[in-house]
Amino acid sequence: MRTPAELAAHFLAQHRPGDPLLMPNPWDIGSARVLATLGFQALATTSSGFAATAGRPDGSVSRDEALAHAAQLAAALDLPVSADLENGFADEPADVARTVTEAVRLGLAGCSIEDYSGDDDSPIYPHALALERVAAAASAAHDGPSRLVLTARAENHLHGRDDLADTISRLQSFGEAGADVLYAPGLTRAEDIAAVVSSVDQPVNVLAMPGAPSVAQLAALGVSRISVGGAFAFAAYGALVEAGRELLEQGSYGYADRARAARPTINQAFNPE
Repeated sequence: MRTPAELAAHFLAQHRPGDPLLMPNPWDIGSARVLATLGFQALATTSSGFAATAGRPDGSVSRDEALAHAAQLAAALDLPVSADLENGFADEPADVARTVTEAVRLGLAGCSIEDYSGDDDSPIYPHALALERVAAAASAAHDGPSRLVLTARAENHLHGRDDLADTISRLQSFGEAGADVLYAPGLTRAEDIAAVVSSVDQPVNVLAMPGAPSVAQLAALGVSRISVGGAFAFAAYGALVEAGRELLEQGSYGYADRARAARPTINQAFNPE
């Protein structure tokens, strides 16, 4: 097993513009091992997918729960694991830094901090406060004996603020404050993604979602990383809903064929040599 420092360095080195790291988001140890068996080289937790394992909505997981979950995945695999730490589970920069310090202590390779406040009346932190939060997180991520890869997220486009100029301004300042990777989830137009990539010096992550360019197109735009958020988790839940409805409504067992097709990969993931 590689050390956390080695995993973090390897994780950052995998961010290559034009050759994006495909980083899926498992929701438990089993899904993480399956994704590793399929050949993915780094993983990230998903706040919505993890919350779903407890039957709860996104945003309902505590700081300690999120950190413990990410640490479990990191301990189960010899791959870089980055933790979705939402808004750092705090408003104040010093408290965000404490969250990131704990992520470093737990041996994670990376984490993300977003500028979504959780306040319906004012969902995005003011730019100045958002910048202070990222600066504090970067200090915690980089100034100790171990370093982890900090992703700073600008959440405008997930919360009804389709203001590309503000998004770019935020990402630029986050990069200047020490973020290693920049991320504006919700962007789907190629021209907007290209504008972000060309406006910042750090690697850019894009969320794979309906309407977004393909992997090949994102590579051509200079994107360095592609993640899926909670989509894989809810695709799995979608398969469960489909199987359940088939049994209840049709009384048939077509889902068994799909389960059988997945079994060799699952066996390999759960019974490594």
